[in-house]
Parts: sequence; C-alpha cells; structure tokens
Amino acid sequence: MAEIDALPFAFVFRPETTALIVIDMQRDFAEPGGFGASLGNDVSRVTAIVPTVKRLIEGFRVAGLPVIHTMECHRPDLSDLPPAKRDRGDPSIRIGDVGPMGRVLIAGEPGTAILDELAPRRGEIVIEKPGKGAFYATSLSDNLKRIGARQLVFAGVTTEVCVQTTMREANDRGYECLVAEDATESYFPEFKAAALAMIRAQGAIVGWTATTDQVLEGIANA
Repeated sequence: MAEIDALPFAFVFRPETTALIVIDMQRDFAEPGGFGASLGNDVSRVTAIVPTVKRLIEGFRVAGLPVIHTMECHRPDLSDLPPAKRDRGDPSIRIGDVGPMGRVLIAGEPGTAILDELAPRRGEIVIEKPGKGAFYATSLSDNLKRIGARQLVFAGVTTEVCVQTTMREANDRGYECLVAEDATESYFPEFKAAALAMIRAQGAIVGWTATTDQVLEGIANA
C-alpha cells in the first residue's frame, strides 16, 4: 500500500487490487486518414501522449500489475451500430465506410488496431467495445472480477468521452478510479481540462487525477 500524490487528495494505492485500463489508443483516432481526422480533428494531440502512455504501461508491466486495453469497434455487419451513432456529426467518412485504413472502426480492420508502440502483450486483456463506455455490451466486468481488481487507473482517449464515460461506469460499480492526467488527451484542450475538473470535483465524486510520474512513484513505493 502507498499513497499517490493525487487531486483532490491523496489516493491510497493498493497494487494487489489495481489494474490499468488504456482506452482506445487506436490508429483510427491517432493517425491521419483515420476517423478522428475525418471529423476535422488535430490527431497530433493524441500521438503526442504515446510516449507517456507507453511509460505508464511499462511501469505496470514491470510491477506485474494487469494492463487492460480497449478498442472501440463494431461488427462487420454493423448489427451493433445504432443509426443514432453512425449518422451523427459530419465526418468525411462514417463508421463502416471504407477509408485509407480499411473500414472505419470495424473489428479486424487495420485502422481499428491499437498503435504499434502500445500494442497489447500476450495474455493482456483486450476489450472490443461498441459504445463509449467500456462496460456496455462487453466482458469488462467479468474480467475485472476474475482478476480481483478494485482500483482502476485510466489512460487513453478521449478524456471527456470514452475515458470519462468508463470512469463513471466504474464508479457506479464501486471501483476507485484515477486518471493519469498526462496519459490522456482530447482533440479539444478545454474539454480535457473540464473533464479532469469534473472527475475530481466535490471530493473526487468520480475519481482522482495524478500525473504519470506520481502514479509510477506510487507503484515504486508500494
């Protein structure tokens, strides 16, 4: 047990029940020609955090702590893609369409893959999720129960959508949640700042935030 110097107050870190969840660090959200770019976003904001996310993942691996990866994607027949999701916004290519990296956000397509630098290792849990939250229509709950996790550290994209949604889902299920501030990102810096403020507001109503260095120091001291 150790304390992580987090906000809004210290996070009591118990490594024996802690897992890292890396949200949606996929080519479609991070590379030119992918879905994120098709929405007019600056994907370089996502690629900029890759070294930090990698360092966080390696810290968990060295400590022998579980690393879980999520991928937002849909079945090839689009049976798990509601029209309300496919038809919103004004992208140049829509989910399921053929883009420069194959069919957009479809399981098994090149663009759906996790970035090579952050690729899962053999034995690490990979969750394919059709929604923003990683608990909806997935096996995440069962996997967390199987490994005995009670505390979750989060990284990935985007802070205000898939990361925050999953944290809120986890909070409702009784997990203590902490997001590594510099290992998460948004296409909109003001959205990231607002999401982090909401997470730690009112005495960590959703969870805590800390830097990657602070998290890794907590692991080292545990």
